[in-house]
Amino acid sequence: MDTDEREIFQFLKSWGANFLSATEVCRRAGGKKRFHEDQGWAKPILLRMVERGILESDNTGRFRVKPVPRKAKHTQWVSPDIAKILAESGVEGEGVAADGNIGSDEHYDEL
Repeated sequence: MDTDEREIFQFLKSWGANFLSATEVCRRAGGKKRFHEDQGWAKPILLRMVERGILESDNTGRFRVKPVPRKAKHTQWVSPDIAKILAESGVEGEGVAADGNIGSDEHYDEL
């Protein structure tokens, strides 16, 4: 990733799984001076990052860091009683991270 992509990536990473509009990224990621010079400076970079698989966009054109796909785990069915005991002891069944399953920077550098 080049410096502009890295700057956008770090900004969107701080927002976790939330989608942000391109205008909001342009306004906040590059600073006031850059936004006043060119209000749409990040839009082509965002589209390039979507094509490379670093970001994903929703139907309204907002962007976020693309979560790392979870590896398929073997599903073990348990009785409701065992599931209740596991839930009370704090064992999570899904294993989803609280940060929206965002990977390390090295993962996105390889894309």
